[in-house]
Amino acid sequence: MTNLVSKWNYPTTVRFGAGRIKELPEVLKEVGISNPLFVTDPGLAKLPVVASTLKLLTEAGVPHGVFSDVKPNPVESNLYAGIEVFKSGKHDGVIAFGGGSALDLGKLIAFQAHQSRPVWDFEDIGDWWTRADASKIAPIVAVPTTAGTGSEVGRAGVLTHEASHTKKVIFHPKMMPAIVIADAELTAGMPPFITIGTGMDALAHCLEAYCAPGYHPMADGVAVEGIRLVFENLAKAAANGNDLEARAHMMSAAAMGATAFQKGLGAIHALSHPIGALYDTHHGMTNAVFMPYVLAFNRPAVEDRINRLAAYLGIEGGFDGFAAAILKLRKDLNVPHTLGEFIKDFAPDDARLDLLAEMAIVDPTSGGNPVKLTKEAALALYRQSMDGKL
Repeated sequence: MTNLVSKWNYPTTVRFGAGRIKELPEVLKEVGISNPLFVTDPGLAKLPVVASTLKLLTEAGVPHGVFSDVKPNPVESNLYAGIEVFKSGKHDGVIAFGGGSALDLGKLIAFQAHQSRPVWDFEDIGDWWTRADASKIAPIVAVPTTAGTGSEVGRAGVLTHEASHTKKVIFHPKMMPAIVIADAELTAGMPPFITIGTGMDALAHCLEAYCAPGYHPMADGVAVEGIRLVFENLAKAAANGNDLEARAHMMSAAAMGATAFQKGLGAIHALSHPIGALYDTHHGMTNAVFMPYVLAFNRPAVEDRINRLAAYLGIEGGFDGFAAAILKLRKDLNVPHTLGEFIKDFAPDDARLDLLAEMAIVDPTSGGNPVKLTKEAALALYRQSMDGKL
């Protein structure tokens, strides 16, 4: 058990602490949901943690439906299947329960169910979000069971466009969950691969937000502390699935990363999204593979900033010391160093590499990179991540 229990109202209301899932019926009443659709992923749906959570609803007399047809990288057909269940069950809100995929899709179902325009009309471009009828967006309660994406405190969801195999970010301010229950007990026993992948995703969010150009000292401060929490707790959480204190700190780091990256993301994500879309890889672990290559690429623009970060973390050697610490963390956690180690039989020809690079430079996260990500640069980074050369 851990004494890390609190309630935050930033960037939304967060009930943080072990055992707080028991407050779910009370939370639903608070946000005005009387007949929720419980959205989770198919693997999680089979586990006791879902059965025990649904039992809480049943015992409290809360009618509910369940939807779990969620791919690891959610696609449009998952969304519209979920919307059909939402409408047929006359649900008035969503409980998004699980990792990033379930959280994103749950939020998207609540957002899109009663819109008259296709979901792609609300991509995170300019003011496209204003096309939505905000009055028809259902309330959302988010319950993360991993510590990585931070989608529980985000105003967007990622959805793969099946025809083009591209990931799109759908945005609206009201996609932010009304209340989050962050209960570290729900992450206990999470397999090491998922613990590590999601944790490295949180690190990527914090690091890229910190390095993104522009003036946003609040985001920078949140990101820096999130990075410290990852360095101090991810290995502990991976080594012991029942270390609730380490897992609680990782849940905080995940939410901090998603809060900070309103400032921007960068090439780690821009390179990772096409790989995830075409090869259906774990997003966080894909980010982890690209991390040192992108850090080296960005050095001319971020060296002073990373020097300050290293000093805060107590890492000697400035940029070089921090880069070495990233490599050591990856090695200690058995993160693959190359794409070939990560993806079985990964041997793309020039045409496939060209496609990946084209997808990377138009990814919405590429614009936040501190060094312009050109097609040539993207190709070089893909090749470096295949060769393992820094």
